[in-house]
Amino acid sequence: MASHELQGWLAGYPGVNNLLDDLRPGKPEFTLHLKEGAYSLGMTAQSIAAQLRAAFQGSKVIESSIGLENYEVIVELDEASRDELADFDNFPIINPLNGAVIPLGNVAEIVPTRSFSRIHRVDNLRTVTVLGDIDANLNNTNAVLGDLKQSFLPAFKEKYPDVKLVFKGEVAEGGETQGSMVTSMLMGLAGIFILLSFQFRSYMEPVIVMINIPLALIGVIWGHWLLGLDITMPSMLGFVSLAGIVVNDSILLVEFVKRRIAEGMSVHAAAARASHDRFRAVLLTSLTTIAGMTPLLFETSLQAQILIPLTVSIVFGIASSTLLVLFVVPCCYSILEDFGLANARQHVVEEPPVEHS
Repeated sequence: MASHELQGWLAGYPGVNNLLDDLRPGKPEFTLHLKEGAYSLGMTAQSIAAQLRAAFQGSKVIESSIGLENYEVIVELDEASRDELADFDNFPIINPLNGAVIPLGNVAEIVPTRSFSRIHRVDNLRTVTVLGDIDANLNNTNAVLGDLKQSFLPAFKEKYPDVKLVFKGEVAEGGETQGSMVTSMLMGLAGIFILLSFQFRSYMEPVIVMINIPLALIGVIWGHWLLGLDITMPSMLGFVSLAGIVVNDSILLVEFVKRRIAEGMSVHAAAARASHDRFRAVLLTSLTTIAGMTPLLFETSLQAQILIPLTVSIVFGIASSTLLVLFVVPCCYSILEDFGLANARQHVVEEPPVEHS
């Protein structure tokens, strides 16, 4: 009953289809309940069950031997009577006290029921699994489950307090993948920061370089919005992979700023000059990557559909970070230099003049 209610509610969402559960109905059967007063007549559940069992399954009344052969005599209803259940309530029941014949319907309530052919258990608990599909063009899993938890589950748990709901499939796997992805990204960012710290001999300049990573997230969001796609796990995987790609342009810009400052230029002039000098290199590097991955965006095969969100994240993330890095990174470097936090000044060791004798 709980499974049917849950399926009925889920069927109301657009895009949700192919709902089913793993309960398989068994054969139709009758459940008997003694009526009030039957026990006072001498009828018990055991006596009625014994007579019905003997009638439909047979009862051995005698066993005899003829020569070397043993024969059993079994008494049971004929096949026509066993198959005819329309007058089952008129089945004659013999009273064990006085031998009177009483119709079954007078002493027992007959309820047609249908049990299940299989019962699944997990950790010794009876379980039922509800399965379904979602059309990605009409809905998404997170939206459906979010509304289900808010609108349906409170009343459902109140009605069925002994029923526990556990979400599996895409939801459980998505949570596990997301946790692993966050851990991997944090480890990657830590590795990038440590390497850049050794390179620049500073703890603030790596932050300037890594600021290009959230700039890529802007492109990821806009790309999915323009193409009408939801941000899924492959999308986030593409963004995580961008962390090690988009910092390359920032490293070049910071290095060129430091080089121009070492040549005697002011910080602001050096920042503007670095964007000017590295504009073509940064742009061409990004355009070649974008051009190589763009054909995947227009792929229509089923095998490539899972790669499209990942490609959107990479293509639009690189595009946005390329455009913004030329402006944001030099500005951030100048701001940190104004506060004295950037290690911009490089000491140039001049060689002493050579005296000629």
